[in-house]
Amino acid sequence: MTSDRRYSLSSPYRGVTILTPGMLVRHPTEEDWGIGQVQSVIGNRVTVNFEHVGKQLINGDVIALVPLDES
Repeated sequence: MTSDRRYSLSSPYRGVTILTPGMLVRHPTEEDWGIGQVQSVIGNRVTVNFEHVGKQLINGDVIALVPLDES
């Protein structure tokens, strides 16, 4: 994994298997978007509703969303 939290095509971390609808996440490079809630995960496509920019479609092969600790 590179320092900007993007995955290379050969990375073993590709994909979005840890994300499920309802999870709270942050975008690793767009902090001003605020906290987002995962709406759906279909293949590598993750739909997230962020506080300040609304619904965004994220390519999970390119952007590693950061799950928030819910404790």
